[in-house]
Amino acid sequence: MSSPQAIDLPDALVASYTRSGGEEERTWITRLPVLVAELLDRWELERDGALGSGEASLVVPVRRADGTRAALKLQMPREETTAALIGLRAWNGNGIVRLLDHDPESSAMLLERLDGSRTLASVPDDDEATRTLAGLMARLHSVPAPEGLRGLGDVARDMLASVPEAAAALRDPADRRRLKGWASVVTELAGDPGDRMLHWDLHYDNVLAAEREPWLAIDPEPLIGDPGFDLWPALDTGWEKLQATEDAPRVVRRRFDLLTEALGLDRERAAGWTLARLLQNTLWDIEDGRTAIDPSQTTVAEALPRH
Repeated sequence: MSSPQAIDLPDALVASYTRSGGEEERTWITRLPVLVAELLDRWELERDGALGSGEASLVVPVRRADGTRAALKLQMPREETTAALIGLRAWNGNGIVRLLDHDPESSAMLLERLDGSRTLASVPDDDEATRTLAGLMARLHSVPAPEGLRGLGDVARDMLASVPEAAAALRDPADRRRLKGWASVVTELAGDPGDRMLHWDLHYDNVLAAEREPWLAIDPEPLIGDPGFDLWPALDTGWEKLQATEDAPRVVRRRFDLLTEALGLDRERAAGWTLARLLQNTLWDIEDGRTAIDPSQTTVAEALPRH
């Protein structure tokens, strides 16, 4: 078995679990090197490159016993981790990274290896990138949703229940009116939340170059709902760069047009479910102590077709 000491966890990952986490989070991150070593041994894997990580997960490049390249991904078991496993099994590599194996107890995943150094954001033509993403999204939405995933109807009801208290936390009356306006649109849509399996976080940086296909999606947070609820991450992708050009409204409108056309969506309904994402984002911001709607949310809202 590989030595646990051979796994030197990235500082940012350790900090994300210890800075604001509780005892459960600290215990998990402390044991993570041992868990990696156990899985390397159990699945007969050899490390094959530098560790990668985000705030929540560790990715270990590996080679399998037959020499094929793969990636071992570990994240503390949570509802979203379970949802990702359900979704990956159902999609079975159709437009998305393929799940090769998983450990039910730890929620660890063995995934096909993609090119983490090249994302869809590297494509210079934004129309081409958006069309590529739309093609992947259409394939993901075409797979029947399995049991065990949360539904958008529940998400919408939870959001709407939070609006009165959240609106009171906003300092600007215009922001309060805007938030309530978004909530009104969501109220109209909530009775028909849709039945497709959504990725929930499909933006350019969550599409990687691959060998099996030119591009494949990664890091799903599956949810059952209306495809319009899946558009916002693509509309917002690369926001800092967009802001620097002062061209954000035009790019958002263009992306929205391309996505809704490629997916065959009703534009008004898709715009409404995109407002639901803006409502969700703002509610999360308020939970974190913000007292104003982020300007990026307002820009996206104003770029959408009017209800």
